[in-house]
Amino acid sequence: MNTDENRQPIIRCRDIVKRFGGQTVLSGVNLDVYPGETMVIMGGSGSGKSTFLRTMIGTHKPEEGSVELFGEEICGLNAEGLDEVRKKFGILFQSGALFNSMTIAENVALPLREHTELDDEIIDIQVKIKLELVGLREDAQKFPAQISGGMKKRAGLARALALDPKILFYDEPSAGLDPVTSAQIDQLIIALSHQLGVTSVVVTHEMDSAFAIADRMAMLDRGVMICSNERSWFEKLRDMPTDEATTMDEPRRLVRQFLRGDAEGPLASRRDEGAYGEDLFGMTPDRVTRTPSVEPTRG
Repeated sequence: MNTDENRQPIIRCRDIVKRFGGQTVLSGVNLDVYPGETMVIMGGSGSGKSTFLRTMIGTHKPEEGSVELFGEEICGLNAEGLDEVRKKFGILFQSGALFNSMTIAENVALPLREHTELDDEIIDIQVKIKLELVGLREDAQKFPAQISGGMKKRAGLARALALDPKILFYDEPSAGLDPVTSAQIDQLIIALSHQLGVTSVVVTHEMDSAFAIADRMAMLDRGVMICSNERSWFEKLRDMPTDEATTMDEPRRLVRQFLRGDAEGPLASRRDEGAYGEDLFGMTPDRVTRTPSVEPTRG
């Protein structure tokens, strides 16, 4: 994905700071997302990636910094102004967030009924088109309780596509899915990007999915954006021989550990430094054993 200086980002985040009470969740985060690309935002649990997503869509207002969508600063918009911007993007929530009392078709039709003045006949046609895109047209009259988790994700995606958005945001699209269904969702994200030309922002910690769908990738750690680059850069870092990796600085070693899922590395060392034993028993960390609290009784 070519992101030269002549291209203007469709999403531009600058110096984002978000706090909840006394806790700073995002600390000076910057990111550009360009039209037509798939940007994967990754990070461990508690890294701030879901908060960052909600800040990008206007659900959370940052204490500092700016978010521009389609060249418009959204942080100072009122509710009406935000609603107008939100018509230009769609969101696939982690659970699908379908209304259980509505059929799949009715769920997909809801944005069209709420935000357009289209006739029912035209809405029905649009719903069939969107459901066909995600392979659910024949399941249109089923209720959410009658379909699988993967089908719920696809139905949620069809609803996100209802208003023909220019940007699609995905919050952990593979969460809770088996490997085959997860791969199918990945292929659907890729197909929609190619067929419709939408810009995709995907928040995930599933590395197989991330490398399958990304044009570019970014990683958050403790609310700080520690790197963003082309997918090939992350692939090279992931596949680097161990002896070469030991000479890298800590941020890159941390990213490499996360990409590979290694048990040893900066992330593991950080957790060991938590002084759990001292907090629990008044013991220094080196006096705490790693033996299980209950010995197994079966071999």
